[in-house]
Amino acid sequence: MTASTPEEELTAFLAKHPDTKSVDAFLVDINGKAFGKRHPVADLETIVTKGSSICEAMQLTDINGIAWDTAGRGFADGDPDGPTVMVPGTLQPVPWAGEARAQCLMRFWDDGPLWFEPRAVLELIVERYKSLGLKPVTAIEVEFYLIDPARDAAGGPTPALAPGARHAAAQGNVFNMAELDAFSPIIDAIHVACTAQGVPVTTIIKEYGPGQYEINLAHLADPIAAADHAALLRRTVTGVAQAQGMEATFMAKPYGPDSGSGMQVNLSFEDESGAGVFGGPGGDAILANVIGGMQAMQAETMAIFAPNLNAFRRFEPDQFTPVTSDWGEDNRSVAFRVPAASGPARRVEHRIAGADANPYLVMAAVLAAAHHGITNKLTPTPMVSGNAGAEVDPDLPLTLWSALDRMAAGATLPDYFEQRYIDAYIHAKQAEFDAFMADIHPREHEWYL
Repeated sequence: MTASTPEEELTAFLAKHPDTKSVDAFLVDINGKAFGKRHPVADLETIVTKGSSICEAMQLTDINGIAWDTAGRGFADGDPDGPTVMVPGTLQPVPWAGEARAQCLMRFWDDGPLWFEPRAVLELIVERYKSLGLKPVTAIEVEFYLIDPARDAAGGPTPALAPGARHAAAQGNVFNMAELDAFSPIIDAIHVACTAQGVPVTTIIKEYGPGQYEINLAHLADPIAAADHAALLRRTVTGVAQAQGMEATFMAKPYGPDSGSGMQVNLSFEDESGAGVFGGPGGDAILANVIGGMQAMQAETMAIFAPNLNAFRRFEPDQFTPVTSDWGEDNRSVAFRVPAASGPARRVEHRIAGADANPYLVMAAVLAAAHHGITNKLTPTPMVSGNAGAEVDPDLPLTLWSALDRMAAGATLPDYFEQRYIDAYIHAKQAEFDAFMADIHPREHEWYL
């Protein structure tokens, strides 16, 4: 993000924002949620130049922040703190705060990375591309819903009401400019906040669901920074929405009959000279290898792309959500789409992940699959045309429990994610699912009482 020293970054920030009163120093957990501490500005120099500490087990909690002794972290080891350092370039203002506040993204570091931090998992995989002479270029697209803070009678969400509107938006109106105009106060505020934080937003579009939007981030030849931006974007959108009297949700399927929210990863490569690989000589063969690797690893990585019970509700026929392992040119019904682009813009769009997934782990799984395909020269299935999503592929694990089973039995993923991380991830997600299932669902009384 920046080549300046922490001291230089701090000096430049305070010169520009001398009235800063507090700073949020936070990390991103296994669920993609921010956790950390709010400090007085007097602590800012120490945080930026020396770091701080926070409980390591927070990196392995369930969606409610509960630790289940995953990987022996929590009760088993006395719940110790771990040292953290600031990610360079992330000391930025918080435009939506009610005071002059700063924030900075932290990461665990104690003479090296913490093995169960998602950012560290991604770094190990990115490092493996150096021996191939390839640099991944990635861009993430994230969908979300704007919802009203009030819930319906059953406790579910209701679409946010645009300023001055009498009725909430309905399903449809994808790409509708009037919808963007109606919500321009919050859309513009999100863009301003992202710009202030160095998050490279390109386009914002109205998606198909009621109050659903998609934000696209710029293509970067740095997958780790791209994942950082996606994590920061989630916090920014949530914070701005609250400041505007609304809420934003990245829940994969907040409304039963309406569109789910996804996280698409666009992937291409540059060679050592900086030239685009897919659009150059032999590029089609490498692109085919990448898609072959994505297909080969799809089943054992589904639990990363869909990390909870609700996330699997996205996968239904005829919803432009992948329910097969197919690929195609400019076809949104497939799992791996090659957009209509040529030259440096030629890329593959990985369309499986939900918006609620951890962006570091999603990026790591996508790059692992691409690396597997390239190094083993895998061949994909024949390209499909037309609707590939009319029927579900019965071999895909499209429930959380089957996806965790396939992850546990996976033969390839341990070559990229350490086995101890796979075990920790499965333990954390299984514990969350078990806690969810411990309560009796209202429909059980309705059907079985």
